[in-house]
Amino acid sequence: MELLKRIAVDMDEVVADFGGKHLKLYNETYQESVSAEDFLGRRLWQYDSHRADEILEMLNDTDFFRDLDVVEGSQDVLKELHEHYEIFIATAAMERPTSFTAKYEWLREHFPFLSDKNFVFCGNKGILHADYLIDDSVRHFKGFVGQGILYTAGHNIHEEGYVRVKNWQEVRDYFL
Repeated sequence: MELLKRIAVDMDEVVADFGGKHLKLYNETYQESVSAEDFLGRRLWQYDSHRADEILEMLNDTDFFRDLDVVEGSQDVLKELHEHYEIFIATAAMERPTSFTAKYEWLREHFPFLSDKNFVFCGNKGILHADYLIDDSVRHFKGFVGQGILYTAGHNIHEEGYVRVKNWQEVRDYFL
C-alpha cells in the first residue's frame, strides 16, 4: 500500500479568518475605522503598539475562535486534496490555551470530512512530521523538515524566499 504524502495546514489566517474578526473587534472596542490595508506588513498589535497588550488580550476570550469565518475556497480544496493526501490541521493553540475548545469545535463544524485525530494542537510546529506545511507565519517553518508554503496574509507581504500561495485556488494548483 502506497503511503500518502502529508500536508499540515495552519488554521488561523489560512482556513479561518482570524484577522477579519480581530480587526472588527478592535474597531468596535476603540471606535476606530481601521482597515486591513492600514497595517499591511504588520500585525494589528504592532500597528497600535501602545495598546498591544489589550489587543492581544482579546484573543484570550474562550469564544474568540469559535465563530471565525471560513477562508474562501479552503473547504472545497481541502476536501479535494483529502482524496490524494493525508491532511492535518496544525494550529499553535498552545500559544492561546483558552482557544483549544473553540478551535476544536470550529474545526469539527467546518471540516467534518477530516478526522479529529488529524487536528494537531501544538506550539512549536517544528515537531510536525509532514511533507508540507501551509502557514501564514514563517516562524513556523523553523525546524520543520518538509516544504514550507507561505500562505499570503497582510502581515507577511514583505516576506521573501519562500514558496508562496495567495489563495486556495493556488493551493489546489500547487498540489493537483
